[in-house]
Amino acid sequence: MILARGRFITFEGTEGVGKSTQLDNAAKTLERLGIDYIVTREPGGTPMAESIRELLLAPREESVHETTELLLMFAARAQHLHNRILPALSAGKWVLCDRFTDATFAYQGGGRGVSRERIALLEALVQGEMRPDHVILLDAPVETGMARARKRGELDRFEREAQAFFQRIRETYLERATEMPGRYHVVNAALPLEQVSESVSALLTALAKLPVSD
Repeated sequence: MILARGRFITFEGTEGVGKSTQLDNAAKTLERLGIDYIVTREPGGTPMAESIRELLLAPREESVHETTELLLMFAARAQHLHNRILPALSAGKWVLCDRFTDATFAYQGGGRGVSRERIALLEALVQGEMRPDHVILLDAPVETGMARARKRGELDRFEREAQAFFQRIRETYLERATEMPGRYHVVNAALPLEQVSESVSALLTALAKLPVSD
């Protein structure tokens, strides 16, 4: 028997929009639907990729060049994609991932100013034609998200950036959502948690009824 390929669903958004909470909610929704799945994250997802994550997120006195950051992101992604994501999809499992390449276009592209063309070159090198089937963008005003992030505890290297950095990221995400309406699903993450969770659960239930693309 040939297994149908699983769905690749990514959760995107700026800091403090509730991705971790909604990933947990999504996992419970798939369990209710009887769908096998894994939950993972970027950067990270495998032991080696998690080590790269530590390099990327740790606050440091030395400035990190934008090219260094970009290459490390894709190095972790290559390991994650080939060692965890693709095997899970081939086994018929859904993959729920906290960020993927859309985050690179938003953070390194919109936030850092790296050109879309440079990011696209690495995307093609590492992923080929592989793209997430659906992107759930949890969107909220930057002020709202950063207020939540500060309550979590010590901020990582990215979270310490100025508010303008995150505003550019949010704008880039929303631009991509406009450009790819069939792949992006924007959820208002500024609403009360119960409403956000209901929206995400309803969305996943609807996606489960769609035919699997090749």
